[in-house]
Amino acid sequence: MIRFALPAAAGALLAFSTLGAFAAAPVSTATTPLGTIYVDANGMTLYTFDNDAPNKSNCNDNCATNWPPLAAAADAVPEGDWTVINRDDGSPMWAYQGKPVYLWVRDTAPGQTTGDGVGGVWHVIPAQ
Repeated sequence: MIRFALPAAAGALLAFSTLGAFAAAPVSTATTPLGTIYVDANGMTLYTFDNDAPNKSNCNDNCATNWPPLAAAADAVPEGDWTVINRDDGSPMWAYQGKPVYLWVRDTAPGQTTGDGVGGVWHVIPAQ
């Protein structure tokens, strides 16, 4: 009986590990003077752009140079409010509640929020 239990347990562990290998949204939260917000895996603040359409990024070329999209892996799996959309060039990026998500090149350290309010159209993403 023990002989069968160990392979079964190993198989269950392998199945669990394989499921965990799919890329989920690489985000967490951080507390800033603006409140608790979403940040990427490196602690860098995430932003949305008012000029985007639902599930459609309108930030390309020079805009995307200054506001890099939060890239999604090819095997990224949507989770809750976090979905994956395709940019005009076909590359996948993360979206939060249908809004494409970006970083800001002038944030140079984790937790900085210098992009909030830029041009009146860029905003941190409050964690909910």
